Amino acid sequence: MRRFLSPEPDVTITNAFARPFDNAVATARTCYSGTGIVSEDKVLPSPPAEEAVRRRKAEARDRLAQDLYKAGHHTTLQHATFQFSLSNVSRHFIWSFLHSHPFYNSEQVSQRYVAVKEGFYAVPPLEGEALRVYQETVAAQNRSYRELCESLLPPVEGEYFKRFVARGRQPEPWRKEIQKKAQEIARYVLPVATFAYLYHTVSGLTLLRYYRTMAQFDTPLEQRLVVERMVQRLLEHDPAYVAILQEPIPLEETAEFGIVERFRTSRSSNNGDDAAEFAREFDAQLGGLTSRLAGWSAGNEEILAQSVREVFGLARGRMTDDEAIALALDPAKNSYLGETLNTTTHSKLTRALFHPHYTFRKKLSHTGDSQNQRHRMTPGSRPILASHFTGEPDFITPPIVTLDARVHSAYVAAMEKAWDGINRLRTLGTPEEFTLYLLPNAASIRFTESTDLLNLRHKLAMRLCYNAQEEIWRASLDEALQIREVNPRIGMYLLPPCTLRQMSKTTPLCPEGKRYCGERVWTYKLEEYRRLI
Repeated sequence: MRRFLSPEPDVTITNAFARPFDNAVATARTCYSGTGIVSEDKVLPSPPAEEAVRRRKAEARDRLAQDLYKAGHHTTLQHATFQFSLSNVSRHFIWSFLHSHPFYNSEQVSQRYVAVKEGFYAVPPLEGEALRVYQETVAAQNRSYRELCESLLPPVEGEYFKRFVARGRQPEPWRKEIQKKAQEIARYVLPVATFAYLYHTVSGLTLLRYYRTMAQFDTPLEQRLVVERMVQRLLEHDPAYVAILQEPIPLEETAEFGIVERFRTSRSSNNGDDAAEFAREFDAQLGGLTSRLAGWSAGNEEILAQSVREVFGLARGRMTDDEAIALALDPAKNSYLGETLNTTTHSKLTRALFHPHYTFRKKLSHTGDSQNQRHRMTPGSRPILASHFTGEPDFITPPIVTLDARVHSAYVAAMEKAWDGINRLRTLGTPEEFTLYLLPNAASIRFTESTDLLNLRHKLAMRLCYNAQEEIWRASLDEALQIREVNPRIGMYLLPPCTLRQMSKTTPLCPEGKRYCGERVWTYKLEEYRRLI
C-alpha cells in the first residue's frame, strides 16, 4: 500500500473500557435477563475459571454478537467508547471524514490561537516533478502565512482598538491578543494539507463504521492509513472485535464512485465547465449572502405553539400561540435558556423546539466550515471536492483583508499560487485526491444544511457571539435575520448569549469572562450587528 512521504499518522488509544466486547454482549443479554443485570464476568468468566469453560463461553459470546450484528441490533456496541489521540493527520482528512458525521467528540489544536509551524503538513506519495511542484507550492503558502501574520497587524490593531478604546491608551499588554487575531485571518492561505493533532472519541459502533466506509472520497489513502491504525489499536486492546469486523467497501463499489465516473469524461472534455456552471448557479441562489434560507416547514410557529400546549395538556383557549412560543423561547419565561449548560434536550418544554425545521444553502471556506460542522446536530450534505474543482481560483476573502490594498493583493496572489500549483499537478497526471491537498483553507465549500429549531437555537446562540470566528458569525447572522422574516415570533429569540442572559436577568451578562469581546452587544438590534475581527 502506498504511504505518505510525511511522518506517518500517530494513533494511540488513551482511554477505553476494560472489556468492551464482553460489555456489548452483557448489555444485550441484560435485555432478556429475568435475574437482573448481566455482568461481563457472566459473559466470559475471568481467570482462574477453567480454560474449557472460558472457551465455551467465548464461542457463545461470539455467536450472539454475530447474530445481533447481522440483524442490525447495534445499540449494544455504542456503550463502549474509545478515546484516541491522533497526530500527523491533515485538516483535509479531518473535515472530509472524521468530522463529517454526528457520532464523535473531538478537541483539536486551533489554527486561530496556535501559530502553525513550518514543515507541519502532509505530503502525498509523489515523486519527481510532481513532488517538486507540491513542495514548492506549500512553501509559498507557508511564506504567505508568515507574511500575512505581520502585514495584517496594522488593520487588525486598528479594528481592535476601535472596539477596546481604553486598551488603546496602553497597547503593549494587548499585542499578543492582536497577533492571534492576525494569525486567525492569515490561516486562510495555509493548505488543507496542514497537520493537526487532536483527541477523538468514538463508540465501538462508529469505529466499525469507519472501517467499513474508509475507502471513499475525498481522502481515501489517508483515511485508510489512519483508520487501519485505529482498528489495529482496537484489536490490540480487545481482539474479540474481530468476530464482527466487516471488510471495507472498495472505493470502486461505493455509490459515489459510479456517479463520479459517469460524469468524469464530460468534466474532462469541457474543462470544468460543469463545475463552473454549478458554482455560478449556486452563488446566484445565495444572492450575496453567506447562508440563504432555502426552505422551512409550513406552520413552524403554529406547530411549536401546539406542541407546547400538548406538554401541559392545555386546549388552545387556555394558552395562545404567542404565549406558548414565548414560554419555549423567551429566557425571561424559560430559565433553562439563561444557563451555559445546554439542557434543552432534557427539558420537556424545550423539546417542543424539535418540530420546526429550517434548511440553508451555504458557502463557507474550508476552514470556516471546519468549525461550522462541529455543530454536529445541524448536519449538512458536503461535496466531493474534486467534483467542484474548476481550475480557477475559488475562495473566500475575510472582509478585513480588503481594508489594505497591499494586504489584499498579497492575499489574492497567494490564492493564485495555490491554484497554479494544483493545475500544474493535474497537468502532470497527479491523482485528484493528492492535488487537492494544496487547496488553501480559504477554498469555497458549497453545500446544504438542515436542522431543527432546538439545535439551531443553540448554534446561533454560540455563533452570534462576537468572539465566534467571523465567517461562521456572518453565516449565523444571515440565518437569524431570515428566520425573523418568515417566522418573526421564533426569530425574535435567536440571539447571542449576552442578550439571552440579559433577558433572563442572569449575571454577568457576558459569560466569557476575560475573553469579553469588548462590545455591548446586548444593546444592539440584530440588524445593527457589524464586525471585521
